[in-house]
Amino acid sequence: MSAHFQIMKNKKRKFSKIPKTFWWALGIIVSIAYCWTFFFFFVEPFGFRWRALYGDPTYPEGYEIHGIDISHHQGKIDWNKLGNAMIDRNYVRFVMVKATEGSDYIDECFEENFKKARLAGFIRGAYHYWSNMSTAREQAYFFLDKVHLEAGDLPPVLDVESKPDNMSDEDFQLEVLAWLHIVEDKYHAKPIIYTYYKFKEKYLNDSRFASYPYWIAHYYVQEVQYQGPWKFWQHTDVGRLPGIKGYVDLDIYNGSHYDLKKLTLSEENFVVPDIHATDSLELDSMGIYEENDSDTQLASSFMDSI
Repeated sequence: MSAHFQIMKNKKRKFSKIPKTFWWALGIIVSIAYCWTFFFFFVEPFGFRWRALYGDPTYPEGYEIHGIDISHHQGKIDWNKLGNAMIDRNYVRFVMVKATEGSDYIDECFEENFKKARLAGFIRGAYHYWSNMSTAREQAYFFLDKVHLEAGDLPPVLDVESKPDNMSDEDFQLEVLAWLHIVEDKYHAKPIIYTYYKFKEKYLNDSRFASYPYWIAHYYVQEVQYQGPWKFWQHTDVGRLPGIKGYVDLDIYNGSHYDLKKLTLSEENFVVPDIHATDSLELDSMGIYEENDSDTQLASSFMDSI
């Protein structure tokens, strides 16, 4: 025991000879390193979210056309209050409403929200949430059956955020294209694709999707990191507005109010084109009207025709 205490005593003497300034300097260095690490990993990546939750939210600079997207998660909405809501000193201009999901689910608040969004003076849109549990054809026709857009509405929206694990990227892209083409054939307008930017770059980074307007989700950043052209940006999921209890997604439009109006459907989108007998035979030979075609064949026939 005495030998052990002697060793400890000698070590203590060695440490006592180190100048106090060294310990102060070491303490300052460790504190700075800790603060920098904490900021880099826990504050900076979520700075926009923290400001939205606990202080004044920060909105992307350089954009004046703001909007929101809603579903049953927002519950009962007071449209009188929401109709005069402002984001960053600008009135809310557009509302995206969740309509359907998969091939058998319609949002319980869709009909009321979709109707009242127009009555409140908003430019409205309806979106379908992609499901991996049913085919593109089933989902497309379900959406068309439940959602009836009108002139002045935004083009239909496909919200796609997941890919089946057992499906190749190419087959998945053909499935998505099948939904887009079926819906486009109904409204004669390019549907809007909603997805988050990493999913877009990983699975939809193909020239066949280049002509579709994009609605990119990328939260808590000063600017969207997706490098391609885009129309809408969902920049936070913790927005607060009068008339809505709890949080709501906030979006911006990448353009002017005039550009946004130009994007909406017109009466011409609802005119059924005349199809001559020869045209019908040609379409039938392509497999578009055959009921037993697979979705992949349907997508391929559409791609061959454009």
